[in-house]
Amino acid sequence: MTRFLHRLSTTDIAAIGKEAALVVQPIGAVEQHGPHLPVMTDAYVAERIAALAADVAGTGVWLLPPLHYGKSTEHLGWAGTMSLSSETLLAVLRDVGRSVAASGFTRLAFVNGHGGNPALLDVAARDIRTETGLLVFPVTTGRLGVPPGIGLPDAEFSIHGGHVETSVMLHLAPDAVRMDRAVAGGTQLPALYPAGGELSLEGALPTAWVSDDLTTNGVIGDPRSATAEIGKEIVGHWTGRLATAYRQMTEFAFRTA
Repeated sequence: MTRFLHRLSTTDIAAIGKEAALVVQPIGAVEQHGPHLPVMTDAYVAERIAALAADVAGTGVWLLPPLHYGKSTEHLGWAGTMSLSSETLLAVLRDVGRSVAASGFTRLAFVNGHGGNPALLDVAARDIRTETGLLVFPVTTGRLGVPPGIGLPDAEFSIHGGHVETSVMLHLAPDAVRMDRAVAGGTQLPALYPAGGELSLEGALPTAWVSDDLTTNGVIGDPRSATAEIGKEIVGHWTGRLATAYRQMTEFAFRTA
């Protein structure tokens, strides 16, 4: 049987055992990713990682169609960026949660591929938990880390269209990547945030930014040494961690003393 809920009939879905079933909502963005990556990058990565992990995890995981649009206001003004406002995205996420609960499910995971979404996903997850009683798990692929031993140039500042995203896309969708256009961007960031300083780009003491603050070509990082082989390792790492998390989500329950 397919893992995709939207390919089933209402009768099929009604027959699914709901208590341990996990519904997964992939979410990404449609936004500029520099001259070498497609604007679908975040949505495509979220969709593929969510599905690959479901294949590894086995039964009990059910996928919804991806939400392609996210909160990408930091990239507005760059050709191809399509963004929802915070208010719209929060409303959509809450509506998805209400609908999942109304269908009888008890568990919902958001698998996110866009760095601009996590704060809103955290808010929405708490609201959905409060309103519906669903167990809600917001996951962002980029926060799953990378396999040990992979050298990442300027990893702290390679957050958009850089080494990791480009390598992952070279593995998942090589025909969509234009490595002949790959260029480094945001090269001033190490000097702007020197080692030993308290301020950071996205760390414990972050700075609010839009892409125009950091880059003139849309890239924040250096994609030029990206390879499909590195991407395969990263995808395998993300898939393995997420599949383990899926299994734990299907078994998780709060217990109070």
